[in-house]
Amino acid sequence: MNLSKRDFLQVLAAASAAGMALGRHAQADAQTAGTAPGGLYDIAPFGQVSLLHMTDCHAQLKPIHFREPSVNMGVGAMKGQLPHLVGEHLLKAAGIKAGTPQAHAYTYLDFETAARRYGKVGGFSHLATLVKQLKASRPGALLLDGGDTWQGSATSLWTNAQDMVDACKLLTVDVMTGHWEFTYGMKRVQEIVEKDFAGQSAPGVLGGSHQVDFVAQNVRTTDFEDPVFKPYVIRVINGVRVAIVGQAFPYTPIANPRYMVADWSFGIQDENMQKVVDQARGSGPNGGAQVVVVLSHNGMDVDLKLASRVRGVDAIMGGHTHDGVPVAIAVRNAGGTTLVTNAGSNGKFLGVMDFEVKGGKVTDYRYRLLPVFANQLRADPAMDALIAKIRAPFEAKLGEKLAVTDGLLFRRGNFNGSWDQLICDALMEVQGADLAFSPGFRWGTSLLPGDVITRELMMDQLAITYPYATLTNMSGQMIKTVLEDVADNLFNPDPYYQQGGDMVRVGGLTYTCTPGEKMGSRISDMRLQGKPIEAGKTYKVAGWAPVAEEASRAGNKPVWDLVEQWLKGQQGGRVKPRKINTPKLMGVQGNPGIA
Repeated sequence: MNLSKRDFLQVLAAASAAGMALGRHAQADAQTAGTAPGGLYDIAPFGQVSLLHMTDCHAQLKPIHFREPSVNMGVGAMKGQLPHLVGEHLLKAAGIKAGTPQAHAYTYLDFETAARRYGKVGGFSHLATLVKQLKASRPGALLLDGGDTWQGSATSLWTNAQDMVDACKLLTVDVMTGHWEFTYGMKRVQEIVEKDFAGQSAPGVLGGSHQVDFVAQNVRTTDFEDPVFKPYVIRVINGVRVAIVGQAFPYTPIANPRYMVADWSFGIQDENMQKVVDQARGSGPNGGAQVVVVLSHNGMDVDLKLASRVRGVDAIMGGHTHDGVPVAIAVRNAGGTTLVTNAGSNGKFLGVMDFEVKGGKVTDYRYRLLPVFANQLRADPAMDALIAKIRAPFEAKLGEKLAVTDGLLFRRGNFNGSWDQLICDALMEVQGADLAFSPGFRWGTSLLPGDVITRELMMDQLAITYPYATLTNMSGQMIKTVLEDVADNLFNPDPYYQQGGDMVRVGGLTYTCTPGEKMGSRISDMRLQGKPIEAGKTYKVAGWAPVAEEASRAGNKPVWDLVEQWLKGQQGGRVKPRKINTPKLMGVQGNPGIA
């Protein structure tokens, strides 16, 4: 049963929020946070420049549940450092009391009980109310969108991202960068940027002519290396010139199909980033910025390294790795200090950065990462109306019951989740495979035991533009190579070689992983039904989301057809709790990124 608003605010008032406000007066702010009459969302304005930050909402227009990871390991220099802390370790680092709403928002702890107690999170109608409240109290504040916004739901897929474009305009997003947006193809992205984001709207579309700047300094044409998008924009906020520099996901052509962005190059490009920052701060017509913020989709480890290498950036507001980090991390570099933040995922958080600017530079700041509790923020009527309009043609299809889950279904975590296990089990059984691979996607909502699995909730795990299910003959040696490649992507000690995503999920196969080993030596003792995998033997491997273009022409069915078939075939219409297939881990004792 959910708390009443009065009970909820009393709990908030009793909770410590130390670490959520930084700057000279962090301790005083921590002592008073949550004690104001409005509770969690009553934040006193500070300074002249305010930036609101959302990222990785993955097209979730309605409130959802989302379980934070119980495994988020750091290796090398990142071991034991944010964002690689989970559970009690994260609460201790941020000074947050266990058993509070904030503890539920930031961690997996007691997830099922806390989710039923505090209710769902996110939802654009509730987020819109919070954005309006904060913009009203902070004149000139900008709303920044870190990307992964147009993908992750059935309606985003079925409307070719138009639902999210209209919703973001109504939400008053001001500046945006991207990643999964590019999987709609170059033509569609440019159409949205050049028409919708330029202020054009179809007649009667809520959201009107609001304009959005799409920025990405690291996306260029492959032929002449011309910028595809504006590298940055300068907005004047209360007399202060503020530059927002865009950093799209640098490994888009590797993590996603290359053919979807065939004419564009990406990359981290920190040398060019330095040139762009210097230009933004320079004295020319496009310069003079007193505050420079990078709106990034690098992932937090990459942002931390970037912050140590590039001068002149006041803050990096990041995304991609879905890390809900309640503090801003200060990183020293040759030019001073850069703050690095990451604002979680699925619409469940909104970052608030306030800067005080004196003498043409930032002198102090405050940062909060606010959980968006849907039952504590009223729904915005205009956004509610738009969402209802978007969903109306699809309601029957979205709401069709496929099964009931007897266990908790979640995805996020370094090695596996129960949703991914369900997908692997379905692909193996339907296709008669020996084992299955499922991509280490971080998006996908959570279901509580007893919840109905509707087509919409299934699609929250599967809605991509290259959804094809595959059945491939692989040698035992190739299976090891795949696991080794993905493990290096996740556990390479140099963040610039980490290309996003969690470990590939496996069904049917057991193995041992030693994250601290070198490339090619992390995976061992692979077994199928207790028998060692033989390097020269061939196995039938089920999978989905192939990045090769020919897979779309091979007659493969979309993965949701197979998973839906499996769900509908479960005895009594109920899905038993999944036995999650995770590897045996070696050399990780004492790592605070493991529950």
